[in-house]
Amino acid sequence: MYKAPLKDMMFVLRELAGIDRLAKLPGFEEATDDTVAAVLEESARFNAEVIAPLNRDGDLKPSSVSDGRVTTSPGFKEAFRQFADGGWQGLQHPQAFGGQGLPKVVATPCIEMLNAANLSFALCPLLTDGAIEALLTAGTDAQRARFIGPMIEGRWTGTMNLTEPQAGSDLSQVRTRAEPQPDGSYRVFGQKIFITYGEHDMAENIVHLVLGRVPGAPEGVKGISLFLVPKFVVADDGSLGERNDVWCPSIEHKLGIKASPTAVLIFGEDHGEVGRGAIGQLIGEENRGLEYMFVMMNAARFAVGMQGVAIADRAYQQAVGFARERIQSRAIEGSAAPVAIIGHPDVRRMLMTMRAYTEGARALAYVAAAAHDAAEADPDAEAAKQNRAVYEYLVPIVKGFSTEMSLEVTSLGIQVHGGMGFIEETGAAQHLRDARILTIYEGTTAIQANDLVGRKTARDGGRTAKGLIAQAGRTVAALREAGSRVAAIDGGGDGAASGSGADRDDLGAIATRLERGLEALGRAVDFIVAGAKGDPRAIYAGSVPYLMLAGTVLAGWQMGRAALAAREGLAAGRGDREFLEAKVATARFYGDHILARAPALADSIVDGARGVLALPEVAF
Repeated sequence: MYKAPLKDMMFVLRELAGIDRLAKLPGFEEATDDTVAAVLEESARFNAEVIAPLNRDGDLKPSSVSDGRVTTSPGFKEAFRQFADGGWQGLQHPQAFGGQGLPKVVATPCIEMLNAANLSFALCPLLTDGAIEALLTAGTDAQRARFIGPMIEGRWTGTMNLTEPQAGSDLSQVRTRAEPQPDGSYRVFGQKIFITYGEHDMAENIVHLVLGRVPGAPEGVKGISLFLVPKFVVADDGSLGERNDVWCPSIEHKLGIKASPTAVLIFGEDHGEVGRGAIGQLIGEENRGLEYMFVMMNAARFAVGMQGVAIADRAYQQAVGFARERIQSRAIEGSAAPVAIIGHPDVRRMLMTMRAYTEGARALAYVAAAAHDAAEADPDAEAAKQNRAVYEYLVPIVKGFSTEMSLEVTSLGIQVHGGMGFIEETGAAQHLRDARILTIYEGTTAIQANDLVGRKTARDGGRTAKGLIAQAGRTVAALREAGSRVAAIDGGGDGAASGSGADRDDLGAIATRLERGLEALGRAVDFIVAGAKGDPRAIYAGSVPYLMLAGTVLAGWQMGRAALAAREGLAAGRGDREFLEAKVATARFYGDHILARAPALADSIVDGARGVLALPEVAF
């Protein structure tokens, strides 16, 4: 069973992401607190009742292919129809095309819920969102009018076709070719692999966005163009015509996300015969395809980061439920009979690690989404520019940090279950198997880290990173000030009403850990900026530790802000006291057990390159 953590989601939206401020920006006026709460509540109901029950069955009865046609897992087709009819695909897309036009930060918790309910199912809407974003950015008016509406309605879905057998993640090696035709269309020939929902039975058409090369295109990434190739050819009036020359000969057999069909697609071969080529349309200008595809990839990378948060939360919920019910061993301090394992200190440590990681990553992702919305809608050009830089800096962190932490969290979920976690029937193993792909697709953690080092840190001299560090430094000061106020009130003897010594110690401890984490992050940023040109191999040897350091510290910053907001709520007597006290306790744990790792990560970045590069290749 899955129950959306609505209290935490709304807390983060209100206290950290600033949904009230976003609702004042042009175009977001409908994102009032009441509206957002109602949307999230309905999303929670839908995902708990319709989508989550399909998760286990999808793992046991994966998608299958026969004669080029994919049949999805039982119940998926019907659930997707309900998903589309409910308007969920269009939540963050423009009203002009049939969407609801809500901010990305409102869609983000709904995306989290969908992925927590059923990761395999959620991948189809995820890729469709990316296709819509790409067409909004680079499509012609005619392409937008013809293709976006049906995708928002759920009648059609979208895919992203990058990878080829010989290319892998190196898109400079793409060899799919597109031959221009007299009528302005193109005939596309080639093979693509790892295409999520590249073929399925849940919608009447699939809109493939395909990277390829026109004749005479430059070698490398500068010669890549982007083409729109539908499964069924679309007439000028929007009706569907003949089946296009794109076929699915097979789907992959995978470790996890088994219900999601990962397709091999052949463009230009009719069932083994040399075909006429798949009819496609150019998106934007020739040789600028990678630029356009990055719009889709950025949207997908953020969404994959949310998958990490989602699967972590699902694993945490299941582990807590098991720990409450599993009776085993007597209490450490002594007891007459065995107790539920949730009472054992190390089980508590594991559960708190799962909880703290998930809440920290969720908060960081929602704050990133809010920065995206402000960049899109803020009429102040300078403020929009700054928010754009923050969002761009955070995207690889949201993707890389959230997915890496999901592996630790889902693995801990199995550990909490003990031997039963290794047994498939409990469902704990599925979470780890499903999560394992998240650090790989849409760019491995190393690809995200290289982007963070090169484009997002070295290129601007660390300005964006240092700006965030400075903001977080103000949170350190606020934590210390709030702790001092609590101490003064406690000294007056009113600790029961206003706070306790434990509260004071919590805020001070969080401040200390966050300050040390910020010092570590600042040291790493300085090292990267100083050495990016002179010794790039040494810099990139620490790229993944740098990404994990940034994620650890910036998520810790959000937990510090959350502790402040929770403490203020407790002092004012507003909100759910139990929830707010738990938030402070979780933030304290994050500081003591997760932020405490930051200085060691910085050491490995600044001093660790020699160890990484010491052995010659032949020594491995």
